[in-house]
Amino acid sequence: MARFQDFSEQLARGVHDFDAHVFKVMLTNVAPVDTLTVKADITEIAAGNGYVAGGLPSTISISELVGVTSVKTTQVLFEATGTVGPFRYAVLYNDTQATPLKPLVAYWDIGTVCTLDSGEKLAIRLSSASPGNIFTIS
Repeated sequence: MARFQDFSEQLARGVHDFDAHVFKVMLTNVAPVDTLTVKADITEIAAGNGYVAGGLPSTISISELVGVTSVKTTQVLFEATGTVGPFRYAVLYNDTQATPLKPLVAYWDIGTVCTLDSGEKLAIRLSSASPGNIFTIS
């Protein structure tokens, strides 16, 4: 996972409310660049065949233990009802925030170009665990 550069500034400015905002994961076949800032900067794959425009919501959790706070997200499961793709990258963004509009958080390189056929599923995780860390503050 790689975070977009602007995310740290947005975090410090209070742009993201991890308790109230909706965060989504969308798919793209164009390599994200760390300097991108909002969803409109990303070329999303076409909607259809089980893939919804804007991607799927991700469940965010916040925990604190002895002064260390972790913000995590569960896996997002995409399921094709026809051909979905091609895609290689998954992008996490804040779907609620209006200023800036839908700011980017992080992205994953799946490692190869994928196409899902009808009935196939793809689980996107930040790490091998679900939930996986988006970031930790200590």
